[in-house]
Amino acid sequence: MTERGLDGSVPPADTAAFCASLTTALRRNGVPTSPDRAGRLAEALRLLPPADRTTLYWACRVVLVSDREQLPVFDAVFAAVFGSATGLVPDPAEHRGDPHHPPWSGQGATERPTGASSPSDHRPVPETALPPGMFPGRDGVGSGEGPLRESVLLMASGQERLHHTSFAELTEEETAVVRHLVRRIVLSTPVRDSRRTRRSARSSSRLDIRRTARTARRNGPDAARLVFAQRRPKPRRLVLLCDVSGSMESYTRVFLSLLQGAAAGARAEAFVFSTRLTRITRQLAVRDPDTALARAAAEVRDWASGTRLAESLHRFIDDYGRQGMARGAVVVVISDGWAQDDPAQVAAQMERLRRLAYRIIWINPRKVAVGYQPLAGGMAAALPYCDAFVSGHSYSALAEVAAAIRSDRSPGSGLRTNQFTRQRTR
Repeated sequence: MTERGLDGSVPPADTAAFCASLTTALRRNGVPTSPDRAGRLAEALRLLPPADRTTLYWACRVVLVSDREQLPVFDAVFAAVFGSATGLVPDPAEHRGDPHHPPWSGQGATERPTGASSPSDHRPVPETALPPGMFPGRDGVGSGEGPLRESVLLMASGQERLHHTSFAELTEEETAVVRHLVRRIVLSTPVRDSRRTRRSARSSSRLDIRRTARTARRNGPDAARLVFAQRRPKPRRLVLLCDVSGSMESYTRVFLSLLQGAAAGARAEAFVFSTRLTRITRQLAVRDPDTALARAAAEVRDWASGTRLAESLHRFIDDYGRQGMARGAVVVVISDGWAQDDPAQVAAQMERLRRLAYRIIWINPRKVAVGYQPLAGGMAAALPYCDAFVSGHSYSALAEVAAAIRSDRSPGSGLRTNQFTRQRTR
């Protein structure tokens, strides 16, 4: 039996091409599947090559379906790819052997395989084997591996699923829930010694001559008692610059909630940039999140336009950074690095910022994609001057962001040379 694609053609045997085709078809039919999902599906099929269409169906469903309401569309698309008339999509109620389970809700995709039993028979659904070599590695075909390994597929709860789902794949309702969670994240920076001092009982601290003299005047002829002081610790300033250009539009709403929580709770400085830089610290400083985001949106005039990364960094450094805002601060840049500027200009501005800031954290949500390499001109030019490079593409990934922000700078900080960076020279 020959499998037919959506256009009637025979699908390629290449796993990556199959995953890309399936996710594209799902996205066109309203299921939010990103290229990241296609990469995860390809990795899942590589680790567990399916031996039959039932196994392939469940592998695709577990990776690509994130909501119960998406099941009818997924079933219809899967049936269109493999042919619904042949009954290639199994009925989960029969597969579980539950005689009281209601019929499956898939449209045009609940055809039972030929010879399948009724639910009351309690017999397993017949497996329809896939063509040999369709997925290399199955039963040792195309790889030196042994037979198919047994695996257990687990379905996560809704809350757990939202924690690991990319921001770009969230629905409107899910985005609202995640934004509420993100606003509660507490971002803390490393501490530094301020100019203010406090009394210390330790003799190893610095001698406070003024307090010692005042104590001697009060004690009169008695022997003077030495007073020591130490500098008070103070959290370093946190500065966040978020890219709101068109290429970051699917992530912007959640990241703005992160900026709003930091500006209201940690007194961070917040900026957004696209074709120009806009400071929105005052707009986000209010406690009510809806009011804060509405005021910020009204202030930004270049929403979802192009990206002028070098020019935005130049304006930040000249108008704010050199005036003291970036000196000794932790600067967080949220951008995919797809800039219209000359990469040499981006590198020049990043080098200037590197001389001012204590640490530079770069958040790129596209970093999580399988096989990602920062080859975009702006990202490749900026990366050698960063102290940390994280994805922050999901709620759980923001834990790595928070850890990078609160980390102290180690000697010789800055990303070292590896497969896609060059050694930064001071």
